[in-house]
Amino acid sequence: MHDRPILGLFAGIGGLELGLRQAGLRGPTELYERWVPARAVLSHQLPEAKLSRDVTELSGFDEAAIVTAGFPCTDLSQAGRTTGLDGEASGLIRRILQLLAQSSPEWVLIENVPNMLRLGRGSAIQEITASLEAAGYAWAYRTIDSRSFGLAQRRKRVYLLASAVHDPAAVLFREDDPSEEPDGAARGAWRDSAYGFYSTEGNRGVGWAVDAVPTLKGSTTVSIASPPAVWVPGHESGRRIVRPSIEAAEVLQGFPAGWTESAPPRDRWKLVGNAVSVPVAAWIGEGLLSTSKAEAAIDGYDKSPHVPGSSWPRAAAHVDGKIWDVAVSEWPRSPTGENRHLVTVLDRYGSEPLSYRATRGFRDRLKRSNLRHKAEFMAALDEHVMLTAR
Repeated sequence: MHDRPILGLFAGIGGLELGLRQAGLRGPTELYERWVPARAVLSHQLPEAKLSRDVTELSGFDEAAIVTAGFPCTDLSQAGRTTGLDGEASGLIRRILQLLAQSSPEWVLIENVPNMLRLGRGSAIQEITASLEAAGYAWAYRTIDSRSFGLAQRRKRVYLLASAVHDPAAVLFREDDPSEEPDGAARGAWRDSAYGFYSTEGNRGVGWAVDAVPTLKGSTTVSIASPPAVWVPGHESGRRIVRPSIEAAEVLQGFPAGWTESAPPRDRWKLVGNAVSVPVAAWIGEGLLSTSKAEAAIDGYDKSPHVPGSSWPRAAAHVDGKIWDVAVSEWPRSPTGENRHLVTVLDRYGSEPLSYRATRGFRDRLKRSNLRHKAEFMAALDEHVMLTAR
């Protein structure tokens, strides 16, 4: 299994593929990616992989044992067009599902945003899983928080694994260690050290995260970055309200610092924001190597038959011809690691003061809103506005 061919579709900057390699899956790799800046990163960082341009040119999976598809979330995200799989970008997954009828990879790994479980009463996940079943595949999916793997980023994504010969649930549900505290922080968080928020919000929400940044997002356009901001109470005046450096953002996704340096600077935030967290992919890869024939993987969890037309849960599996809602958490492991604390990442990989315009705009929106916030946070915003106005 270690040297079986891997086909990476919608490869981006290679988060899924890098994670699988870190797990020990080092077979020949072919990557499909059409965006030029992302192709530049793949060519530089994974030069041994064959790089093709567009999944619309794909006619089959050839001899690939593992097919990965972190397909576009543009039409599925709450911040996107919300047209679902009928959208031009997210709908590209339909082409991949059609090819399963004529090709039979051992594993299929799909990643996307949790809103795919809710949008249109879960029409996207319903269509995807039905197509997998029609092609003879068992499947399981699980919503996973990247903080579980020592990343100081609150990032929840749905990972769907399918196979015609193995039990996907035995991979995705093999570990469970619920690690979110009542205030939303990860177990062991350094409270009062750093708080992440979205400086572009402030009217209806702020994306508040304790000892973490909220989800890194791609820019709204190629030229406008949208990184999160951070309040670091212990830093000196002028550096208490900051934004992470792009190198810090790469580390917050599990990449080595500088991973996207071969791309144009204006594109790097979008590339990192759209990427897949590397340690999550590595954990899945470890499961692919350690799990063989089907086992009763869901029997250790509370489960119930999925009721057609009902809401889709955070985790589910298709086993023995039935769909089960599975009560497994978003945390396979309790977070550990040298970069699990946000202030450590900022101190090690860099940050810069948030601009006067961004800070003032956020502060003023927050003051006008009914959102609850710490008085010390507002004081820090006021101070930063005053200092950066000079």
